[in-house]
Amino acid sequence: MKKLFILLFAFIAFSEFVSAQSAKSIYFELGGPGLASVNFDTRFGAKEGGLGGRVGIGGFSVGGTGVLFIPIAVNYLLGKDTKNYFELGIGVTPVLGTGELDGNFSGTFGHLNFGYRLQPQDGGFTFRAFISPVFGSGYFIPYWGGLSFGYKF
Repeated sequence: MKKLFILLFAFIAFSEFVSAQSAKSIYFELGGPGLASVNFDTRFGAKEGGLGGRVGIGGFSVGGTGVLFIPIAVNYLLGKDTKNYFELGIGVTPVLGTGELDGNFSGTFGHLNFGYRLQPQDGGFTFRAFISPVFGSGYFIPYWGGLSFGYKF
């Protein structure tokens, strides 16, 4: 529980830091480092592309037992127009087990991100399709990927 409060505090601090940044979006992601997650993404500068970051929360629960994923990453958007981008990213995902899994299924794993992002300059519908290799202590899954749909404001 203490870990959850620390992560919640970090999320709030991150949100305050990025409140003055451009190109903010919220999206639902299926697959990727959050399994099934809701994410907040922003650019760290005034440009639509360039360096940015994301934080999310996702996971699953079955019969009171569940797993919470908190993907945190930095990413870089490359593009010649203001709508279509190639996304590169790297991050870490803390994993917290709940119920019967508490303490038995907790830890972290790293992830990379390589994919396409549709992000209109003036806001609106966003879409991402990506490959997100995951790695941790003694394992590497190179072909993990996902899709996301959201809204840029």
